[in-house]
Parts: sequence; C-alpha cells; structure tokens
Amino acid sequence: MPPRTNDHAPESGRDTGPAEPTGLSGPSAPSAPAKPAEPATPQGTTDTRPGTGDRADARTGTGTRTEPEPGAGTGTRSEAAEAAARPESGTEAAGPGPEASPSGVRMAALRRFSAAACRSRGTHLTVCAALLAVAMTAGAVAVGGGRDGTQAGARTGADAAPAAGALTAGALAGGDLDAGVRALQSHLRSQPRDVGGWASLGLAYVEQARTNGDPSRYPQAERAFDRSLALGSGNEQALAGRAALAAARHDFSGALKYADRALQQNPYSERALSSRIDALVELGRYDEAAEAADTADSRRPGVPVFTRYAYVRELRGDVRTAREVLERALDGASAPADVAYVATALGQLAWNQGDYETALTHFARALAADEDYLPALEGRARAQAASGDRAGAIGTLEQVVVRSPLPGPLVALGELYEARGADGDRTKAADQYALVDAHAALARAGGVNSDLDTALAAADHGDPEAALRAARAEWDRRRSVHTADALAWALHRSGRSEEAFPHARRATATGYRNAAFLHHRGMIERATGHDGDARRSLTAALELNPGFSPLGAREARAALDELEAAR
Repeated sequence: MPPRTNDHAPESGRDTGPAEPTGLSGPSAPSAPAKPAEPATPQGTTDTRPGTGDRADARTGTGTRTEPEPGAGTGTRSEAAEAAARPESGTEAAGPGPEASPSGVRMAALRRFSAAACRSRGTHLTVCAALLAVAMTAGAVAVGGGRDGTQAGARTGADAAPAAGALTAGALAGGDLDAGVRALQSHLRSQPRDVGGWASLGLAYVEQARTNGDPSRYPQAERAFDRSLALGSGNEQALAGRAALAAARHDFSGALKYADRALQQNPYSERALSSRIDALVELGRYDEAAEAADTADSRRPGVPVFTRYAYVRELRGDVRTAREVLERALDGASAPADVAYVATALGQLAWNQGDYETALTHFARALAADEDYLPALEGRARAQAASGDRAGAIGTLEQVVVRSPLPGPLVALGELYEARGADGDRTKAADQYALVDAHAALARAGGVNSDLDTALAAADHGDPEAALRAARAEWDRRRSVHTADALAWALHRSGRSEEAFPHARRATATGYRNAAFLHHRGMIERATGHDGDARRSLTAALELNPGFSPLGAREARAALDELEAAR
C-alpha cells in the first residue's frame, strides 16, 4: 500500500485546554480514552498510512447548483468574499491570497484527464465516466462555469470546526459536508467579517477536495484562510487550517511552519498538534515525530492523536504497541466516523503484517459504521486480493475508483487486471495507469505536489526516467522511508542499481515492516550481486505479506526461484 498520512483522522474540534492524559506516552500499556470521542471535525492532511494515502470517504451523488449569491447586508461585498464564498468562482478571481496556478494550466490538466478517461472500453466506460465527471468538476471551477462542483450527498461523518459569530458547529454536525459549505457561504454573505467563519469555510474546502478527489478546491481554501488571517492576524484557527492545507498539498515544511505558529497561539489545538506530527513523519524526522506524538497525547488525547501515535510506533517497528493503541482507541470510539477510521487503521496494520482474516474483520467493522468509507473499501479489496478473491477485489476497487480516482487504488486495480489477464484486461490496466498520470496533472494544477505518486506509479508502469526525476525532486524536499524507497526503486528501474542500494537500505533502517520495501531491496541486492542478502530480503517480504502486490509478489517469487537455482 502507498504511504499514509492521517487524511481521514476525525478531530474533536475542542481546543479548550489540557485534557487528562491517557498514558500512551508512559512506560505502562496505553489506556483507553476516558470518554467517547466527540463529533469530529474534518482534518485536511494527506493520509500517510499505507493503503489510505489521499483517499476519499465521500458518498457521491448528482451534481447540485448553488443559488445565486445575494449581496451582503449593505448591498455590496468584497471581491475576496465573492471569490471564496462561491464554489463556482473561477480560479482566476481576485482574492486575498495567491493562486496555485492559472486557469489555463488547470484546463490543460483537465484535457489530459478527459483524454485518458475516454480511452476506456466496454463496461469500464461506467468507471471512466465517473472519473471524467470529477475532471469536469475541476474544469467548471477553473473557467467559472457557474456550476457547483460539489456532489450531493458527499459525507465525511465529521463536523467542521465551529465558526465564530452566529454560525455554530451545527452547520456541519449532520455529516453533510456540502450542506455545511452552503450554510457557511450563506453566513459569510451576511457576516463577511467573521474570522472563524472564513477559517471554517477553508477547512470545509480542504475536506471537499479530499472527499471528492477535486484538488481545484485547494485554491479556494487558501483564499478563505487568507481572508480569515487578513481579518484576524495570527488567529489560531486559520493558522491550523493553513497547516492542514499545506499537508494536503504535500508541502510538509509549510505544514510544520503553520502548525508551530498555531501552537504558539493555542498549545492545545488538536488540529495543529496532529498536523505537526504528520509533517514531521513525512519529513522523515521520526525522533521529533515521536516527541510530538508524546506531547500531543499529554495535551489532547483522542482518536486523532492515538492513530498518529500508533503510526509513529509502527514506523519504528513497534507493531505490538501500535496495535494496542489502536485497539484501545477503538474501544473508546463511539461516533461512526471514529469507529470507521480506527477500525480501518487496524485493518491496514493487520494487512501489512499478512493477517488477512483479521484485516477483513476490521474492514467489515469499519464498513458497518460507514458503508461508504472508501479507505475501508480499498483495504477490503487489497485483503480480498491477497486472500485469493481476485474477482471480489476487482469489483470492490472498481467501486472505489468511481468515487475517488486517486493513484493508489488506480494502480492496485490496474495490477489486478494485469494479473487476471482476461481479454481486454491489458487495455483496462493501461487505462488505470494513464489516469494516474492525468490525475497527477490535475493535482499539480491545484497546487498539490504529486511527485511521490508519480515516482511510484511510473517506475513500474510508465517511464522510469520520469519516475527518477520525480523521485529525486521528492527526495530533495523530504527524506522519509517512503521517499527513500521510491528513489531506490526508480534508480533501479532506470538501470542504476548501485546508486539505488544505499537508499534501499535506508528505507528499511527504522525497523518499519513493509513487504514492498523488502521486495524492492531484494531486487536491488540481486542486481548488485548481493545474492545472499537478496534471498533474505525477498524471503522476508513474502513471509511478512505474501499478497502485498499481485505483480510484485510474483516478481519476488520468480527472483527467489532463480536465486535458488543458481546456488
């Protein structure tokens, strides 16, 4: 599974002061939350947990149109207010903040996405029609087409942070994100100087981008946060929102900067504490991430912090503690969004260790809490494939990519088509890989750094040199185990295995147990003449998680057979 951040981690939104510690940071076993998690707020960071990276959990429906905006109470409104309060505003509209990209760039990305989608054949046209609908949403926003690009019925199961003034958290309390956005827009038309309202709208746009797979929402979020900061310089809610936005765009240095600024204003900001952990993890600063997780646990114990605490432990090879923390978090979870999120995290942890039966049990519990939670559906598909249910896995992943055409599930579905090898499957697989590249173009047009996704997909299913350029660029920005693995694999696939070797070793140096990393390391060791090491790495990959990838596992087995034959 691809790298994961906590894109889907619910938050309580209550940053009122210290909470009772739960003991996660102490020498004793982690204790359960003292009370059930309260309604959650959307948290717009990218998902670094393998298997949920940049995933959506939206319930989709038909497009809706917003009613025309009336003027504010005085009969006028600022250009910035109009730009940020209307989803249909063109990205070229003036606002208080800079644009991520000109509309021409976004339209070029749209054309690439459309062309890739339209190549599909047969029943697969249904999937690509939905993917094209997402692209058209971005296009409508880019050209100011006057249509609300949101999808009716999209749900997060999480409340937005409460706006200041007349608007309260109740606007989003029902879990209907689109209705909440409309309520915020209406409120801001009448109260355009509501600092908290603009920050809440920015967070809602970040959440829409994540759940609908529509990165064109990010520039709108940026304008809303900038408007909030212009009205209330240094306000913590907008700074924490900017941290979430930066993380969603994979600007983790920026996320850390904004999180630190928010925490200077409010040391108990759950969103800022969580974003700070995410940023340090993604930057590869694991010791600091562990300290940040301990600090967050002491200040704001709850589901968002517990899941991050567990992931930091998993990255250091402490799977037992990670599992215990997640189990205790699940025991204390009551809201469906919390149950779905934590159960999915447990399922991903079990899948990563090759325990597919347990993984399927956790994914089933997540889907019982929210039947449309896409990370759980994707996790179930991967566990189905690893358990031998390829048909079930393909059917489930087709559901996922219809709703959220993101690189992880697109590549997984393409590889399952390749592994099945039926008539037309090669074309279907190629379509998925083409959509990965097209989606990356759309993401870049929304200000998202997509180099890691590009490197991982292109190394196996595209241009190795393009993969290497993307991997080097990402390595220059951040040096995590995931970027080390991506760079190592891109170097190897480009015929530079000697240069790849130290990066492959670095990817496994923290103790993180990941079969894909071990597979890559084993293939690189074999290419550099370290046959004994290669046998150990490839054997470890298949013993840990024999179904980590339909094509990768097949390659690992074939390489092992050849190594054994050559002894």
